[in-house]
Amino acid sequence: MKLALLGDLHYHEIDTTIPGLPEAKAAFYQNVLEQFLNLDADMYISLGDLTNYGLTSELEEIYELLQRHDKQFIHVLGNHDLYGQTRREVLELTGQQRYHVLDTEEAVLVFLDTAKEMDFKDWGGWLDFEQLEWLEHKVIASKEKPLLVFGHHPVYRTTAGSERDKGSIHPSIDMWNILNQNKGIGIYFNGHTHMDSIVQQQEWSFVQLSACLDQPGFRLVDIGEESIRISAVDITDPIVLESAPILHKHMKHFSPTLNARGKDEDRELVVQLLKAPIF
Repeated sequence: MKLALLGDLHYHEIDTTIPGLPEAKAAFYQNVLEQFLNLDADMYISLGDLTNYGLTSELEEIYELLQRHDKQFIHVLGNHDLYGQTRREVLELTGQQRYHVLDTEEAVLVFLDTAKEMDFKDWGGWLDFEQLEWLEHKVIASKEKPLLVFGHHPVYRTTAGSERDKGSIHPSIDMWNILNQNKGIGIYFNGHTHMDSIVQQQEWSFVQLSACLDQPGFRLVDIGEESIRISAVDITDPIVLESAPILHKHMKHFSPTLNARGKDEDRELVVQLLKAPIF
């Protein structure tokens, strides 16, 4: 099974009277999404902040582009997706689920909702007691099967930037108490801090994606019989690379991140799968 992952895209409204801006927006987003959806994958996953403000216009436009391809697309909610309207309204517009699980033959895929609703002062992550209880049940139920968790916010003090104020799921939430109940391979995927980063702690691997506007590209996750291989896919098209700085210049609620690409070790990861003992 192959998964294609998209970091913070921040699809946004623009001032159409600014010369060249509509063309830059179309060139960037249409090309990025076309390349994303043309990747060889079984499932296409956004790790949140698909939009810049969660406005109806942003959501409708981005989903119109996504629906041009008949692909299985899953949108994990990010804080930016819930600035403009309520969680219920966003879910109704997108047809997505708040949090859910897919138990496939190869792995258990858990999709979280770590975003706060319409909270403009605190963009950090949060999970309520009901979701935490649900997550614990899913972690235990996964047993030895590989467990892949997808959330917008990182776990505190794991990937780059997760130690910052509002840079992670709130430190008061003991995610490790839940994650450590896993018996098999565990990989946690997230966005939010706009920096590529791969960190291995205890029995878990943490894979963080940068924002597409800073580091145009994706991640491919190939779940094989012996290993899970995670690789970076860079976008090198000049039209995309030239359009991004134009969008940066005129965007609200977004600032470019330096060193978004991370180090060489933040680009690739191979996790060997546990083999059942032979008696």
